[in-house]
Amino acid sequence: MTGYQEILTDPSYAGQIVLLTYPLIGNYGINDDDFESERIRPTGLIVREACEVPSNWRATKSLDQLMKERNLVGLQGIDTRALAKAIRSAGVTMGIITTGDPEEALHKLQTSQRYDDTDFVYSVTTRAPYGWGHQGKENLSSFEDTGKYKHQIAVIDCGLKYSILKRFAALGVRSIVLPATVTAEEVLAWNPDGVLLSPGPGDPARLGKVVETVQGLLGQKPIFGICLGNQILCHAMGGHTYKLKFGHRGSNHPVKDLLDGTVTITSQNHGYAVDPDSLSGSELEITQLNLNDGTVEGIRSQKYRASSIQYHPEAAPGPWDSRKYFVQFVEQLGAQ
Repeated sequence: MTGYQEILTDPSYAGQIVLLTYPLIGNYGINDDDFESERIRPTGLIVREACEVPSNWRATKSLDQLMKERNLVGLQGIDTRALAKAIRSAGVTMGIITTGDPEEALHKLQTSQRYDDTDFVYSVTTRAPYGWGHQGKENLSSFEDTGKYKHQIAVIDCGLKYSILKRFAALGVRSIVLPATVTAEEVLAWNPDGVLLSPGPGDPARLGKVVETVQGLLGQKPIFGICLGNQILCHAMGGHTYKLKFGHRGSNHPVKDLLDGTVTITSQNHGYAVDPDSLSGSELEITQLNLNDGTVEGIRSQKYRASSIQYHPEAAPGPWDSRKYFVQFVEQLGAQ
């Protein structure tokens, strides 16, 4: 019902066709403030009905107008809930939207490179470092005043959402966003107080270079990972991940924090999960679990001052139950 603009600009959806099951999508239009990145990220959008006349004082255009401007393929008028049920039974499925011959489309789909074999992170990461502070995105050349910030963190961008940077800025932390190809030495050259491993698309097992960078940072600075960042931290410390039959999507996943006993409702978007058995004998401990299926939702290493969560604490547009984990990381920066 809400959040379609954030979904369309979330880099974690790169290479995916997004299916929304709420009957009417686009009712509050598109505005200039809720973009999570500069580009449209999914390869297609399927809805039951797209609202042609949005009603909201913030709206500047309709969903249809945005998709035409950004050249995104869309499909409406089908039974989206029936399709969701098919995916729920069969698991995540390769798909294609076409106006051509169905048999030709099927052959193309069957012979094309599969999603799991594509390194989407390197296509969505920033090409050059940039800063983010109280005024939003800034060039690093004009980003020198550190007096108005409590801390500075380095962000390894594997598919970053702007809302994450906004949350840190609201807590008095400025961010230096770096490409996923950055080395540990290049990260440390910025002298950050901590390092954030961002969310992103694709299979974490294919990100050997990023994992190597994180291994070089362990113990050097406090590290916090979000979503894909959780899986990268797992691999950096010798663990493994596996593909879920159907990923965790949406904004209603209950997660239990094993450290304080609290349960939060979380926003999630991932197709892989940490293998708990692979953490046996490592420096990592499991800190959070999904109450729906028992999958790992959080890990930490006290020795290396590293922790991560599998869901999205920025959760644009919501829920905001898990924003406390931003605060905990910032407090860790000040405890060095």
